[in-house]
Formats: sequence, C-alpha cells, structure tokens
Amino acid sequence: MSQTLANVFPTESNIPEQFRISQSIEQREYLINGELKIWTGSQNPVLSPVFVKEGDAYKQKIIGSTPLLTSKESLEALDAAVKAYDMGHGLWPTLSVTSRIEHVEKFLTAMKAKRAEVVKLLMWEIGKTLKDSEKEFDRTCDYLVDTIKALKDLDRNSAKLVEEQGFMAQIRRVPFGVALCMGPYNYPLNETFTTLFPALIMGNTVVFKPAKYGVLLIKPLLEAFRDSFPAGVINIIYGKGRETVGALMESGKIDVFAFIGTNRGANDLKKLHPKPHRLKSILGLDAKNPAIVLPDADLDNAVAECITGSLSFNGQRCTALKILYVHKDIVKPFIEKFKAEIKKLKPGMPWDAGVGLTPLPEPGKVEFLRDLVEDAKKYGAEVVNENGGEYLNSFYYPAVVYPVNDKMKLYYEEQFGPVIPIVPFDNDDEAIRYVVNSNFGQQVSIFGTDSKRVARLMDAFVNQVGRINLNTQSQRGPDTFPFNGRKDSAEGTLSVADALRVFSIRTLVATKTTENNKQIMTSIIRNRESAFLSTDYIL
Repeated sequence: MSQTLANVFPTESNIPEQFRISQSIEQREYLINGELKIWTGSQNPVLSPVFVKEGDAYKQKIIGSTPLLTSKESLEALDAAVKAYDMGHGLWPTLSVTSRIEHVEKFLTAMKAKRAEVVKLLMWEIGKTLKDSEKEFDRTCDYLVDTIKALKDLDRNSAKLVEEQGFMAQIRRVPFGVALCMGPYNYPLNETFTTLFPALIMGNTVVFKPAKYGVLLIKPLLEAFRDSFPAGVINIIYGKGRETVGALMESGKIDVFAFIGTNRGANDLKKLHPKPHRLKSILGLDAKNPAIVLPDADLDNAVAECITGSLSFNGQRCTALKILYVHKDIVKPFIEKFKAEIKKLKPGMPWDAGVGLTPLPEPGKVEFLRDLVEDAKKYGAEVVNENGGEYLNSFYYPAVVYPVNDKMKLYYEEQFGPVIPIVPFDNDDEAIRYVVNSNFGQQVSIFGTDSKRVARLMDAFVNQVGRINLNTQSQRGPDTFPFNGRKDSAEGTLSVADALRVFSIRTLVATKTTENNKQIMTSIIRNRESAFLSTDYIL
C-alpha cells in the first residue's frame, strides 16, 4: 500500500470539530398522515464510508440508525396517501395552483434553515465532498424555485379558452393520483427531490422512501414535511425495499412510479403491480456513457473534460463518462496527460480542503471494482497509472485500464466507480457500433474539431441516446434542459418543465361554440363556480 492511501483515513482527533458526529443519530421517526410516528422495532445501522484510525487498526464509523419498517407501516402510509387523494376529490388535488405553490414555498423556507445539518450528513453518509454537498443542497433549493416558476408559466398558458372548428375548450394539467418516489444514493437529496416535488406540486399525493444510502439526511427535514403539507399528502417510510416497496406495488394502488436506480430493480418492482398498464413510470436508470476522442481533438480540453466526467464524485454518477474511445493516433499522449491529471487529484476525507477522491459508500464496491479490473487483465489489459487500483477499506484509488476490448466485463458493465476503461480505435465505425449495440442509451461525448466528422457521428447517435455533448463531458444540467435516455437507461423525460408534465395529464372542458354555452362558461368563470375552469392569471 502506498503512503498516499495510508494517510487517507483520519484519527478521531484529526476530524475538524465542526464536522464531527460525536453522538450516534438514532432516528425512530417516520411520517404518516401528517404525524411523526415513533418506531420501537428493529433499526438499520447507518455505516459511513469513513473509517477512523485506532492505532494500527481501522474502525468503520457507525453514525446512527434508521427504522426497519415492515409492510404493515408501508401500507399504512399508502392508505394515508390514497385517502388524501380521495379519487381526485381530496383537498390537495383540488387546491388551486397558487395554494399548492404556497405549501412548497413554506417547505423551502424551512429546508434552507437545515442546510448545515443536511450537508454534514451528505459528507458522512455517502462520502461526498463538502463543496459538492453544499452544491447539491443549494442546487436542490434552486430547483424548487425554478419548479415554482415553471408551474406559474404553465398555468398562465392554460388560463385561456381556445376555439377550434366550432368548439371552445380550456385545457389544463391535473394529477395522476398516488405516487411512489424513490431516489438514488449518489444524489439522495437532489435527484430525489427532482421527482418528489414535481409530483407534489402537480397535486399528486406521495409515498416517499429515501435512498438505500443517504437516509439520515432526510431526518432534519421531517418536521418541515409534516408542517408544510396537509395530512397524508407526503408520507415518508424507511426499511428494506423488499419488505416495504414490494407491498406497495402489489397493492395496485400506486398510480405513478418515480424511481432512480438500476433497470433490473425497476423491472422487478414494475412486475409486482397487478395493473401495469395503469402505472405511469418515470425512471432514471443505468448508463455506460462513452467519450469518443477524435485524432484532431483539443487534447488538453478532452483530457480535462474526461477527468471530470469520469471521476467527479469518484465516477458515481449515472451521467459519468464510463468508457473512453480514444483514436490510436493520439491514445498515448492522451493517456500520459490523463495520468498526470489523476495524480493532481487529492485523496482524503469529504471535509478536507481541495479533496478530489473520497471513500465509496456502497458495501462491496471495492471488491466489485477489483473484480472488473482482474477480469480485464485476463484479456490483455493493464492498469497503466501509478497507484491505480490500490485500495484500503472503502477507498479505491482510480485505475486507468488499457487497452480494453469486447471480451472484458468492463467493456459492457457499468462500473459506477473510479475505474476508467480506455479503448483504442482506428475507424469511427467502431465507436458507432459500440453505441448502437449497447443496452444503454443515455449520453455520449464527442471530442473533435473536424465539423464534417463530428456531424457524421452526431447523426449516427441522435436516435441512440438522449443527449450528445460536443467537446464537453456528459452531464444532467442545466436543469432546464431535457434529461432522458433510451433503451435500459430511462423512461420518461425530466427537466424543470418536463417533470411537471410527466407527473400530470392534460384534461379539458369542451363545448360547442353556441351563445347558450358561451353564457354558461362565462357565468362559471366570472362567478368562480369551478376550481378547474378559470382564467385567473398567477403573478
């Protein structure tokens, strides 16, 4: 083991005071029907990816525990959501858009007061750096603000009557019903809330189960959820998915399934629903996003973007670059520059200043990455960077694996971690075939300056992936851009505006354009006799 890794984990005394968790956080609260209930049953320990040095040994930090609820509690949460929705007649789905916005704004104000607590737990639970944890929190708050603005715009556009072919109508968006929202551990706040709040603000009621890791960080927000929304509108449960979520899907009472995770997990859960044709799914799933570096690419830019794209948050992003196709004419200088940039990344703890590499939160992840690398070695690849693939406890130093070919698991499987496979290629068709034949279709990045060559690749990929990036890494943002994928990578489209649409359906009131009908419609609108039929303009 290198000295670099030997110094990665701290002693207790070396942890800055403001970031210490000196007392275990035993969470027993869960939210059902507007009430914070106390769980007295078994607890699930929350293990941090941070190990603490104790002499010559290392001890994994246990920072708390969360309730191991059962199907009984999850079905109670579902019943509360079903009752609050009341077949579309409940208070929440019939509230005006303005009123629902006020509830979300109340939550946002309360949420901002919990920034320090949530950021601290992000660092401890999933090993995200202080800078990125703060960014995730702030970006989530911005997303809620942008969601409110987008809903106002959407409602303003609906605040009119349209006339076509002798008919007049008003078209508005209404909720689907009861939504089950489940987020990922790598963005347990941001990506969870990018489905949870569009679902809520459009009038759906929600059962929310936090991610497998990054669970405790919801605790500081439980009271804000309770106090900001009517009873039953938002219900928060904990426990093993097999025990809790399976029961929810089997009930057939879930109308909307918002899930960010693996395609295998999504498929298994969807199969449990007795009426899958009635289940609206919004899914963010696996990806194996390639970068294609052409011989005329700006090498410095390509390396910089591929470093960030493949190793930001240790490569634990669905949008990360997961495989690099580099033209043989430049593959050697590319690798040399790439290795030099990796050496500049500072390993350490999430709170360390300037840290770029942190421990991995997923149990068994180090072993999984080691297996991928060993399999690649069997078929002719090598780890070509200094210290590449070295590990200690939950920390894994980035491994640049070259040359990778189609006999290796690393060629096909999503590593979701700091292993960077590099494939040398001669002909652009090799890269095209990879994207076309892949089971995934989220994004691709193209690095080059020959416009004709770049255009040919673009045209080859537009019907294969959801986003093509030119001379930049793959990514989700800006949040106003559509975020989607093809094949096993996604179902549905997310963005600030798109999310409002996927959690709602257009409904219209229409009539023939006669004088009598005009008078009826005018009377309803003027006297505010209908919550739906209205020309009110939200400011």
